[in-house]
This record gives sequence, structure tokens and C-alpha cells, in this order.
Amino acid sequence: MTKTAAKKRSLVFFLVPNFSMLPFSAAIEALRIANRMLGYEAYSWRLSSTDGQQVLSSSGIGIEVNSSLADERKFLGGENRPSMVLVCSGIYVEDFSNKSVNAWLRESYNRGVAVGSLCTGAHVLAQAGLLTGKRCAIHWENLPGFAEAYPQAEVYADLYEIDSNIYTCAGGTASLDMMLNLIDQDFGENLVNSICEQALTDRVRGPHDRQRLPLRARLGVQNAKVLSIIELMENNLSEPLSLLEIAEGADLSRRQIERLFRQEMGRSPARYYLEIRLDRARHLLVQSSMPVVEVAVACGFVSASHFSKCYRELYNRSPQQERADRKLMVPAAAAAR
Repeated sequence: MTKTAAKKRSLVFFLVPNFSMLPFSAAIEALRIANRMLGYEAYSWRLSSTDGQQVLSSSGIGIEVNSSLADERKFLGGENRPSMVLVCSGIYVEDFSNKSVNAWLRESYNRGVAVGSLCTGAHVLAQAGLLTGKRCAIHWENLPGFAEAYPQAEVYADLYEIDSNIYTCAGGTASLDMMLNLIDQDFGENLVNSICEQALTDRVRGPHDRQRLPLRARLGVQNAKVLSIIELMENNLSEPLSLLEIAEGADLSRRQIERLFRQEMGRSPARYYLEIRLDRARHLLVQSSMPVVEVAVACGFVSASHFSKCYRELYNRSPQQERADRKLMVPAAAAAR
């Protein structure tokens, strides 16, 4: 492949403790393969952390870095200024808070550097104030807590989003898709196809492809009416619909819905609706620092006591115990400031 225009980009991958290896390695591999196919170093990168020390991933693998935050702030004013900064994080991202990191990200963006995130890194960008009024993507498991914590951001359950030089992706293999989009902008579809062949992937997914399996595959349910009702429920968790409203939306009688759910789901529609609301509550308790009473309201419960009673019945523990157990699981590295 020819070195058309000899275009080059330099990237900084900023590693947050407990970052996810899959999106991190997928992004770098896309760049490495691009360089190999092009025959020159079109993409260069370095790894950075707050103190320039090794960072542990969520799998316990430690990664050595090339620079510290102080180094990167100096580089912004010279020839080592990067084209793009990507924040790489994963579990327990809510426990990471660093004002110096926030300032560096803002300064990078203001100097024309593209700023982005992999997996849950949108939390860090939002802390820095970079996602106000911006479209962004985050892993589906973290989306409810993120949406509650940062209502000013326009968060979507997309694979990735690009908005005004802000790049965010949901993590996992979605980082490969986002990097392929970047490479396509730089060098075109032929190079992207060559990378896909090397990576043994049969297609490039678009930004708005779904993160999760379709309901039909995820639940093992084939009945189209039941699936449409479940989708309606999942879209109305903070203000639950009545069975009458659901029946009207599905163009079925209440009795028909009751019968269908007994057949397909093994429980009443009311019970199933309650379970998915409590599942969202569990994600908020584990993935955010929202007070328990706010979690209850966000999941459609009129009182904290009713929420606690329902939660204990389903999970055999109280919301407070869930939150306390989650805190005990946070490794010391995750609390690094």
C-alpha cells in the first residue's frame, strides 16, 4: 500500500486503574495492523497514567506506561502534542476522580486535540465537563448510572459516538469499530477491509448498531407481542406504565397479556416489570454513588421502604447491603486519585 500523503496521527492512551483490556488492546491492534498494511508508521501511540507508574487492568494484568500526567501537560505545548487522547477505563470508574486529569483533558480539547474514551471512560470526560450537550456512548451496564449522574450529556446505547472532536465508545469490541472509523477517515475503505481480514472480523459495525443481543436472543422468547411489551417496559422504568396502558399500547386485553406472560415468561407481567426495575436499581447501586432513595425514585418506586422490601425479596439482601458489599469489592488501585 502506498504512503499517500504520508498522513500521521499520534495518540495517547490514558489508563485509569481497573481499565478493561479488551477495548484497549482492540484499539491498539487496529492501529498496529494499519501501520503494517501501510508500510510505515502512520499511527504512533504512547501510554500514560497519573503518576507515570504501572496501571493494573481489571484482569489484574499490569501495564507499564511511557509518561505521567505532568509529562503530558508539558507535551501539549511542543512537538510531542498528540492528535488524540483516549481515556481507557472499566469497572469502578466512578471511584476515579482527579482534578488535574480533568484540567488536562479540557486543555487538550481546547488546543484542538481530539479527546475520547473507551468503555466507561465517558465518566471521566463528563467529570471534566466535556460532554455537556454532546452525544456520547458508554457500556450498557453503566448507562443508567451515568445518565442519572450526568443528565447534561446526551448518552446513547450505541457502539460509539463522534461529536465535535469527542470520540466515545461502549467498550468491548466496539473500540475496534470506532478505530476503524478513524482509519477510514484517514485512508479509506480499502485499508479498513484489509485490517478486517487480518483481524478475522467479517464486517465493520456502524455507530448505531446495538450493544446487546436483541431481546429475542437474549431472553429466548419468540412471541413478537411479548417482546414488544418487554421493550415498552424497559423504556419506561422510572415512571412505570399501568397494565391498562401497556394493554392499550400492545393492542391486547389485560387478560391476553396475563396469559401470554404466564406462558412465555413463567410469571405475571407485573412481576416481570418489577424484576427489570429492580435489575436497573441493582446496576445503579453497584455502578454509581447515587443515594439509595434516589435510586428508588429513578426506578419508579414511590417510597424507599417499598423499594427496600421488594429488593430484599428478590435478592435476599437490602439495597444498603448491596452498596456496602460493592464498596468492599473495590480494590485499593481503583480508589487511586
